Amino acid sequence: MNTQKRRILVTSALPYANGPIHIGHVLEYIQTDIWVRFQRLQGHQCIYVCADDAHGTPIMLKAEADGVTPEQLIARIKEEHQADFKDFHISLDNFHTTHSEENQQCAEYIYEKNRAKGHITKRVIKQAYDPVKQMFLPDRYIRGECPICDAPDQYGDSCENCGSTYSPTDLKNPVSAVSGATPVARETEHFFFKLGDFEAMLKQWTSGDHIQQQVRNKLQEWFDAGLQDWDISRDAPYFGFEIPGAHGKYFYVWLDAPIGYMASFKQLCATSELEFGDFWDEDSANELVHFIGKDILYFHTLFWPAMLEGAGFRKPSAVYTHGFLTVNGQKMSKSRGTFITARTYLNHLNPEYLRYYLAAKLNSRVEDLDLNFDDFVARVNSDLIGKVVNIASRTAGFINKRFAGRMSGRVVQSSMYQDFVTAGDSIASCYENREYSRAMREIMALADRANQFIAEYKPWELAKAGGKEELLADVCSLSLNLFRVLMTYLSPVLPVTAKRVEAFMNCPVCAPGTWQSLSQPLVDHRINPYQHLMQRMDIKEISRMIESSKNQTAAPIQNGDGGERADISIDDFAKVDLRIARILQAQEVEGADKLLQLTLDVGDHQRTVFAGIKEAYDPRRLNGKFVVLVANLAPRKMRFGVSEGMVLAAGPGGSDIWLLSPDSGAQAGMKVT
Repeated sequence: MNTQKRRILVTSALPYANGPIHIGHVLEYIQTDIWVRFQRLQGHQCIYVCADDAHGTPIMLKAEADGVTPEQLIARIKEEHQADFKDFHISLDNFHTTHSEENQQCAEYIYEKNRAKGHITKRVIKQAYDPVKQMFLPDRYIRGECPICDAPDQYGDSCENCGSTYSPTDLKNPVSAVSGATPVARETEHFFFKLGDFEAMLKQWTSGDHIQQQVRNKLQEWFDAGLQDWDISRDAPYFGFEIPGAHGKYFYVWLDAPIGYMASFKQLCATSELEFGDFWDEDSANELVHFIGKDILYFHTLFWPAMLEGAGFRKPSAVYTHGFLTVNGQKMSKSRGTFITARTYLNHLNPEYLRYYLAAKLNSRVEDLDLNFDDFVARVNSDLIGKVVNIASRTAGFINKRFAGRMSGRVVQSSMYQDFVTAGDSIASCYENREYSRAMREIMALADRANQFIAEYKPWELAKAGGKEELLADVCSLSLNLFRVLMTYLSPVLPVTAKRVEAFMNCPVCAPGTWQSLSQPLVDHRINPYQHLMQRMDIKEISRMIESSKNQTAAPIQNGDGGERADISIDDFAKVDLRIARILQAQEVEGADKLLQLTLDVGDHQRTVFAGIKEAYDPRRLNGKFVVLVANLAPRKMRFGVSEGMVLAAGPGGSDIWLLSPDSGAQAGMKVT
């Protein structure tokens, strides 16, 4: 390992300040914290800062819905986030907010520097406007049919069904997710960051070891497609910083969000001996490391280094990207109780259980991780309780009771102890390179050796046999020395347990420099009475956590201007008026590939509805069939005419769509309950 002392500034992606963080987000903070604690353990100066991402339309709208100001909302959320970080033992040196004086100063400085160099331009664009809320709509606040595959209820910028990306103006039958109104196109002047100006620099920067190979491959796709100008402005009303000299125009949340790293560090500098320029000046020799999720690659590996370059700041030393977290092999779900907030987890389980389990699965690649609850319980109980803690619990009592807490004056089988110390080089390399899962495997292999040693000598039998006192002391003392080595290796993952071990063993375990001091075993050393370190996990605790999550209604958190599809209550569902309707006539729609125009008998009147079922049905064979109609859906004006409701159908789509047959016993106008 490199013994030269390093100075490293580390950040995690900013949590969005419109709701609680969940265990999917916690993955990133745990991954970062383990790396930071390892660096400190090696004696390096490693500073860890973060902040709440506190701007954007979602926050403005949520504050309005909650009847509070945006400032009140983000202040409350910040307290909640800080409490969650503290209780998950995330060792932040500073946690700030992007809605701060420091961030405004930094954002304006970076903007002005880039503008002065010609990297900012402005032009008039057409954008979707909500005539009811009287506001321009972010892409993710427009819903409609995908222009590629016709999947309904898709976002304005991308389709969850086919994965296509597009412009909101391409969306079919768009509606505002805020009011339900049909957006209208309006012209507005926006500011753009000319990302293409930095193409040569970015190609060179992203070709290095700053990022993972998988990320480089993805970035190459964007380079091949051509770097586009980036819209960095939003129109009022908007919660954020107004652009200098541009009344009614605000910095897009993703412009000032990464600048929040600088702002948080700047606030820390004001209360410490740290110097801002030591880590942000263009010629800084210190390290700047970002940990992020794969969903925000574009911003951190293209826009962010380009913005820094244009403003005369240094670029990141590394951007480490991780995948998403699934639960029991599936995307987190509120209905299944697997959309678990950090606080819900903390209310039921030891945070170090999750820290260890994630460490046992994390590697340096951009891969999704699965939290399988059965495996979670089994691995924690087997590894932490059955292997590691077991070493101390089986041997410390003999030292306390038989030898007044004094360990042996010698080390038997010193070669075995040396093997444990030598293994530290490989384990340290794993931590440094974020190969945590390999590090955990190597540590547990050592724990197995220690337990085999204990099982071979059976100290509980030595204690009963006469004349075996010296051997008993030697065996238990070596076991505790091996335990101390293992807990030092595990201390970045289990910081609280490591502190308890320090108190019990009366020696450093997780202090800076401890790793290097392991070459000297504890000889003739006094320990304190053994205290219980960790208890076994019960699957019943998981069940209670899941049930608690099912009852939770808090909105999920998301970075940027994104929205999140919200669950509805049974009361909301009861408002939907479902009626049986009989098809009187079905006919093709000129210019539409998948639509049919249906004339429906709803019992006491007729309606016209446009339905995307052309691939599944010959219109000549639909007459007389029954359908389920959403009868109280507001009429929607389409370019083919007005659709007076929505027809429901079953099936995966395309040619596999099923309606009710004529002999189903249905009657036109019958209410579906």
